[in-house]
Amino acid sequence: MFGIGEIAIVLIVLILVLGAKKLPELARSAGKSARILKSEARAMKAEGGPEPQATYQVRPTPHEDGTAR
Repeated sequence: MFGIGEIAIVLIVLILVLGAKKLPELARSAGKSARILKSEARAMKAEGGPEPQATYQVRPTPHEDGTAR
């Protein structure tokens, strides 16, 4: 049977062969998106925008007797 490495190589070759026309367009689009994101991040930093906040909550771990810390 084929391993993960061989499957990855075959998929990369297929993508290059079948999507060769679209690759330059996709690369340009990704570059533009990255530049826009970078400039917006700089603008927020310059304005003193809100700091990123954690999106998770820390729950207390129970003691051996079953009570929370």
